[in-house]
Amino acid sequence: MVAAAKLRRAQDAIISARPYARKMRELLQHFGTKADLTINPLFAYRQIENVAIIVVAADRGLCGAFNSNLMKTTETLIEQRYHELNKAGKLKLICVGKKGFDFFAKRNHKMVGKHIGIFGRLTFSRAQEIVGEVVQGFSKGEYDRVEVIYNEFKSIMHQRVTIEQFLPISTDQADIQSPHSPVRSMVDYIYEPSREAILASLVPKYLNFEMWRVLLESNAAEQGARMTAMDNATTNATDLIRDLQLSYNKARQASITKELLEIVSGAEALKNSS
Repeated sequence: MVAAAKLRRAQDAIISARPYARKMRELLQHFGTKADLTINPLFAYRQIENVAIIVVAADRGLCGAFNSNLMKTTETLIEQRYHELNKAGKLKLICVGKKGFDFFAKRNHKMVGKHIGIFGRLTFSRAQEIVGEVVQGFSKGEYDRVEVIYNEFKSIMHQRVTIEQFLPISTDQADIQSPHSPVRSMVDYIYEPSREAILASLVPKYLNFEMWRVLLESNAAEQGARMTAMDNATTNATDLIRDLQLSYNKARQASITKELLEIVSGAEALKNSS
């Protein structure tokens, strides 16, 4: 019941945030075709020598496979794509959520950041804080690529582990395009003060809101997974109680029957002896 109440609020928050995030991506893509992106270092693709992965997990368990699927996907990504960098100590993890931090700390992964307890009272400033850390590291050359792994909320029964490139910013992602965006991208506008100035102002807003959307997605997915897990646990407990009650009644009936047989046998023995 608690998870259901939290899920309603979390679901409303992410459904409200998605259209704005989609429009921000479309606008950024439009600028990517019109403005000179080389002036902004956050668009710069470099040779990948250092990688940071933001792992967005939960602070608590009791939510089914929510955390385990995320950890499994992260380990698979590290092993398949960044095995050599991980061996060389050039792969860093930024863990959001206590479960992710505890899991990777036990496996001696190099962690450069942790954000625990933020889902109890999720605020936009926490997303800005995370973005500030990774942007600073990317600008200083500490990371050449930043990826984020999180559970995307699809429905109450279904959450999908998603891997997205966070930095450098890509303007050719397939999910940026909507069915009507090719027509809109052909339209040009008069920009004031300039495309480059507007882009410089748009990029921080875009990154902050993308991280905010990721946190909202993960929060809604967690509450959905927890509600489903608790519902399954309740159903399983009810079935278990019913089976145990049946076993108890059978054992009690067998005990009563045995006692009656002993009394009858004793009475018959006394009658025969007399």
